[in-house]
This record gives sequence, C-alpha cells and structure tokens, in this order.
Amino acid sequence: MTVQSTPRTCPYTSGGIVDEVNTSAEISPVAAEGVAAPVADWVDPHELMLDPHPTYTRLRRESPVAWVPALGKYLVTCYADCHAVELDQKTYSAQVSGSGATMIRALGENPMLRKDDPEHAAERQVVNPTLRPKAIKQVWASIFERNAHTYLDVLAAKGPEVAELNRDYAAPLASQNLIDLLGLPGVEPDQMRRWSHAFIAGTGNLLDDPAIWAAADTARTEVDDLLDELIPLYEKSPNDSMTSALVNSGLPRKTVAANVKLTITGGMNEPQHMVTNMVWALDGHPDQRRHVLADQALWPAVFDETARWLSPIGMYPRETTRPVDLGGVSLPARAPIGVVVGSANRDETHFAADPTVFDIFRSKQTHLAFGSGVHLCAGHWAAKTSIGQIAVPLLFERFPTLRIDDRRPTTWDGWVFRGLTTLPVTWDN
Repeated sequence: MTVQSTPRTCPYTSGGIVDEVNTSAEISPVAAEGVAAPVADWVDPHELMLDPHPTYTRLRRESPVAWVPALGKYLVTCYADCHAVELDQKTYSAQVSGSGATMIRALGENPMLRKDDPEHAAERQVVNPTLRPKAIKQVWASIFERNAHTYLDVLAAKGPEVAELNRDYAAPLASQNLIDLLGLPGVEPDQMRRWSHAFIAGTGNLLDDPAIWAAADTARTEVDDLLDELIPLYEKSPNDSMTSALVNSGLPRKTVAANVKLTITGGMNEPQHMVTNMVWALDGHPDQRRHVLADQALWPAVFDETARWLSPIGMYPRETTRPVDLGGVSLPARAPIGVVVGSANRDETHFAADPTVFDIFRSKQTHLAFGSGVHLCAGHWAAKTSIGQIAVPLLFERFPTLRIDDRRPTTWDGWVFRGLTTLPVTWDN
C-alpha cells in the first residue's frame, strides 16, 4: 500500500483540511514576553502534515508547553495541561485573535465556538435538545441509516476495482447527514461539501488570500439566501432540525446564521474522517477486526478508540486572558495557544497501557477527542450514532471482506484537522 501525505503552504486544498498557522506580525512581542517558555524552533509544519506524532512525542518529552516560532503559537501537548486549559475558560478564552478574526470574516458573525460563557451557553443550549441521545435515537437514527444505505449502494455500484471509501461513501454520507440534521432541504452533498471547505479555508486564511475570501463570500451568500427562505418557514412550522431550533430561539438572525454556518464548517470533516479512520484502524489490526465482526457490541469501543488514536480534530486555539503559569511555564496575557488534543490522546503519562497502540480492549480512560468542559463537542452523540453505530457497522455488514486496496495510493492530510482524504478499498464479489 502506498501512503502519501503532501505538505502544503496554501491553507486550502480540495480535501478541505486547514492548518491554523498564526503569521500575524503582532505575535512576536508576545513571544518575547514569554521568556520562560522553551522555544521549539525545530518544529517543522511540513513534518506535522506528513505525520505529527513523532513531533508530538518529542514535545511531550522535552517541552510540553513550548513556543513554536514556525506556528506563532504556544503548543500544549500533554494531557494534564490540555485538560487544565479546557476546564478554565476564564483564563484560556475561546475568543482568540488571528483565527478568531478570520472566522468572523468567513462566517459574517462570531459563532458560539469563539465565545465564552454566558454568551456561549445561551447559544449552545438552543441546539442541545436536538443533539441529545434521546433525540438522536428517536428522530435521527433512522435517517442516518437510510442515508447509509443510499451511499452503500453508490459504493457497490463503483465496484471493488475502483471504489474509494472517502469519495464514494464517507464524504457524501457525512454531507447528507449534516444536511438533514441542519434541516436544509434541496441542498446537495457536493454543495454542502463546497460550503464546508470554503468556510474552513476562510477560517484559516491568515495570509489574506483573496481567492479564499471569494469562495467564502460565495458560500456565505448562498447560505444566507437559503436562510432567508427557511426562516419564515420554520417560524411557521418548526421541526426537529438544528436550524429550526435556532430560528425559534429568540436569538438575533445574524447569530442564527453564524451558528448554521459554524455547523456547516465543522460538522462534516470529523464524521467523514471517522468512517475512513475506523476502516484504516481495523484493516491494520485483523485480530481485533475478527472480534468486532463476531460481536456487534464492540462497535462503540472501535469508535471511541479510533477517536483517541487517530483524533480527527488534532488542535484548536485558545488565548490567555491574563499572565498565567501552565505546566511550569509562564505565559503572558493574550498568549496564542494551540491545545494539541491529538498529542494529549497519546500521552504516556495519562494512559495506563501504551497509548501509541490501537486497542479496543484497553481499560476505559478519558480522552479529549471531543473536547471537555463547556466546549465539549455538541455533536458527539450524533457522530457516535451515525458513524460508530450505523455507517461503519453497516459497511462491514454489506461488505464483510472489505479491505484497503494496496494496489492504489492512500492519502492522509492535515494535523489541525487530520484524516484520510483517499482510501481505496476492495472486496470479494
């Protein structure tokens, strides 16, 4: 099997994966103030793109909180420090400079992801009922299953010689699930994917690329035009969708629109990558695969262990509100931080068994793949159900001999968002 991962300097690719690299000139004074922090000037963004884990291992060993000049951030890489940041929003704010400003520019307004409580809580509680386990089971599970069968038929039609799991199943399925969950009738999966990629690229457009802004502006206009049609309809006839909940929440229209666009931005890539990541993990561990195919009750463990081992969200930003010591390192106010949960989830000091190993039978321990604290991923129950209990189990039920096709190249991409962008598969007819 050929495995490829192509380094990039452009913050946008057709894969829709963006790495937030802070290149703003105002960062250097912050770095100068943070004299107590080790300087990891050896960190190479291109190496992170190829495979971030060797870099993460060295950072955890040598400097778990370090200033990284190539990224313009303090990277926090051990479990204890990442968890501490997540639980203290008063000190480590989600209202960040740099990527926070570009997110507002891309979406047209600041969404809940870049807010702290109480503003964050006021918006988050609106969508929580739609995304709770009871609603997922009673309302959405049957829809997710219907969509899975639709794209399993697409995969089957491609055939075992040319089928590509991301293109033919994972990506369109994640797009359609998101369309339904948001309640955006008439939107096609390719259009949803284009919107998502455009908003992600805009959020990462710290180099101010006009082409990226043009794509984000087009996507924002199209979503706003659709919402102009849907808002009066959902005011008159509410349903179970997230957009309906936002429309009938009493929040300002611009806040409703920002959070719909936020969900479009972040609600597709992670479920998409979890499909391919789970297949990749099981393909490389045939003994565990045999256990899973013989015992359906093991699928939740496969989902959870894959999320830990191959975290689809590798890093997210925070910013200090005051001078603070973190992990024995002094950070100044307004220090830009990268909370590297992809590293924390392999921290040898936190996990009892070797965390570099994929093991669905490992003792249950907390990980940070879905965050923690007030910013715990709102859609984690939807992802666990749609992917871990429906999409991947049905995939192996339909194609019990499914495996990676070693004759064709496999491609990984990203480290802030990391996943398989090409996964050729085959099966026995």
